Amino acid sequence: MDFGRLSDLRYVDFRLPADHPETAAVLARALPTQPAPPAVYVGCPIWTNKAWLGSYFPQGIKDADYLHHYARQFNSIELNTTHYRIPDAPTVRKWREAVPESFRFCPKIPQVISHDRALYNADDLTTSFCRAIEGLGPTLGHAFLQLPPTFGPEHLRRLERYLLDFPAFVPLAVELRHPGWFSDAGLLATVTAMLEALGKPLVISDVAGRRDALHQRLTTPTAFVRLNGHGLIDSDFRRADDWAARVAGWLEAGLHTAYLFIHQKDILHSPLWAEHFLRRLHELTGMAVQPPRVIPQPVQGSLF
Repeated sequence: MDFGRLSDLRYVDFRLPADHPETAAVLARALPTQPAPPAVYVGCPIWTNKAWLGSYFPQGIKDADYLHHYARQFNSIELNTTHYRIPDAPTVRKWREAVPESFRFCPKIPQVISHDRALYNADDLTTSFCRAIEGLGPTLGHAFLQLPPTFGPEHLRRLERYLLDFPAFVPLAVELRHPGWFSDAGLLATVTAMLEALGKPLVISDVAGRRDALHQRLTTPTAFVRLNGHGLIDSDFRRADDWAARVAGWLEAGLHTAYLFIHQKDILHSPLWAEHFLRRLHELTGMAVQPPRVIPQPVQGSLF
């Protein structure tokens, strides 16, 4: 994820800000209907990770088997392939059959809707996309609408109209990137109140160069977090600890579901970050989400 990525991190304060004041109220209202147990999903942006062959994937597997083995390491995926094309029914069926029912796909809305058309005249495309991913059945998590940095607050009414018309059978989170959404407290209050009324989570982005997008305002009992790592430097692990503590607090307060997606430039670093985060979360909550682990590889016998 290039959004907010910096080459010089010396002056970045990676500490998590306090929760937005409205977050506590959202969670308090959600507590009576909190499922037992609540759900935590952790994943990466892709599953075709050839660098994992011989460690997190068995050596020598076919490309068609990557998703099956990815789903043995992570319980969710940020499905970026749907950003570039609407999948056909056979493709969606293959995806669904490759994973257990406990797995969750979080498909990204196609860029022709979010970027090219900027939500204009996108009803037919949106319906086609939603009908396609409906084929994921119980493995469909939250889709997410990533709006470009050019989509600013002047388009609030267009966003509201789009969300009002969005098919109700697909859960949807919304990611805002234009700085104007966050620089005006009154505007942020307006858009988050709208998302809360419509039942749409506002994506939280933990990235070095855009700390304003780390708003900590939950609009539903679902938290949807996207995080950039930086090669497992010390701050990566401190952030894993901080996020474990924050998610643990949200779960105690009434959170139903948390999605966390880790983006590392070196994909080998993502399982290590996730393992650290999930171990710490288990220590704090007792939740036993299976972390990624290196798998034993077959050893060929010797002739002597």
